[in-house]
Amino acid sequence: MTTDTPKPLIFSAFVMNTPSHIMQGTWHLPGSTSTEFNSAQHWIDLAKLLEKGRFDFIFFADVIGLYGDYRGDYRKYVETGLQVPSNDPSVLASALAVATEHLGIAFTSSIVQEHPFNFARRVSTLDHLSGGRIAWNIVTSHLENSFRNFGHPALVAHDERYVWAEEYLDVLLKLWEGSWEEDAVLADAERGVYADFDKVHKIFHKGDRYEVEGPHLVAPSPQRTPLLFQAGSSPAGRDFAARNAEATFIAANSPETARAQIIDTRQRAAGFGRNPDDIKFFPGLSFVIGSTEDEARRKEAELEETLDWDGHLAHMSGSMGVDLGHHDLDAPVGNLNLETVQSLAGMLQAESPDKEVTVRDLVRWTAGSNRLVGTPEQIADQLEVWRDAGIDGVNVINVTRPGTYVEFIEHVTPVLQERGLQRREYDEGTLRHKVFGADRLPESHRGAGYRGAFGRSEIQ
Repeated sequence: MTTDTPKPLIFSAFVMNTPSHIMQGTWHLPGSTSTEFNSAQHWIDLAKLLEKGRFDFIFFADVIGLYGDYRGDYRKYVETGLQVPSNDPSVLASALAVATEHLGIAFTSSIVQEHPFNFARRVSTLDHLSGGRIAWNIVTSHLENSFRNFGHPALVAHDERYVWAEEYLDVLLKLWEGSWEEDAVLADAERGVYADFDKVHKIFHKGDRYEVEGPHLVAPSPQRTPLLFQAGSSPAGRDFAARNAEATFIAANSPETARAQIIDTRQRAAGFGRNPDDIKFFPGLSFVIGSTEDEARRKEAELEETLDWDGHLAHMSGSMGVDLGHHDLDAPVGNLNLETVQSLAGMLQAESPDKEVTVRDLVRWTAGSNRLVGTPEQIADQLEVWRDAGIDGVNVINVTRPGTYVEFIEHVTPVLQERGLQRREYDEGTLRHKVFGADRLPESHRGAGYRGAFGRSEIQ
């Protein structure tokens, strides 16, 4: 009788090309080099560190607009560097590709910000340059300012954004998967023929938002389609992930919450005819590490004192689309009388029935509910519980950059590797091959349906 050995978790460094990403008020701590985000060397050094520490991805979040007003304007975001300035992460990808050999390079790009034809071309180019290590995080954007920056009068309705995303991805999959046949490139120097004309096809896409003739201007890259990430917790978002994503970021504050989301999304994937195991799940977790539990708790208390809680409230306000800046941090949450807050407030009140929950409690929970604290061994224990709940990887949120990753790699990684929770060596091949054991999208993914779909008979 044999038992399957659990696979190592997949570790992703969750970063953003900006001074302050998730943990507000920490960019100016001693040892932090976050203000050097304009420097290519800053990111190259971090990527090399992550590769040495056997991280699987460096993952770039991104926004294409300001969060909503806080106390009536956007002063707080500018003064504290809260995701502004924010540089384009895709531009960094080529530099990181040259500087590393195995590290996956994932970046966020919204359907709002670029026409799919040009985006397909850039991603395929990056996939070639990196030897097949590119991943794309598909987002629909939720900020009013983002849409106004690209000529839209207002934010497009939530579910309609996912309809838009379906067509956007449809164009991309036609270009990546169907425009060039697998053996179209000949590079026949003797005959002077680079590619077989009969195996390069226009796609003639006509939809509600896009008309794209094609063909794709880039020959098939090592992965053709980049590894597809997505994050969305609404019913429409989960359906989109179940239909399209290969990896999804989940907002889970406990293993039990993660388990429920994973089961739900896998069931939805099966309903779309996919293999439910063709989706990997990543919660975002932060870590406070100590040589003893007492030291870790002391460091956590120091972190609590350091964090800019007003900045966290501003970030939360922008995410919810509601200006919470006129509310006292110590005011009862019940005074907010906002539907977007009440469900979370009710859960917190149930956890502390003898205490009146305040706005500060709400913000502290959103900033620390997914935090693992303890010795490296205790953190490994906790990660085993998360893995047993069904997660496939972890998006590691940093307090300081690169300090968080230096500490994690030096102290936690050896323990995780000893327990089989983190890889010791990289597999060869493309990013998708490292994650799934194959270079191409699986046959059950809808993108595979475009292979061979655009022969000469398709010309209109």
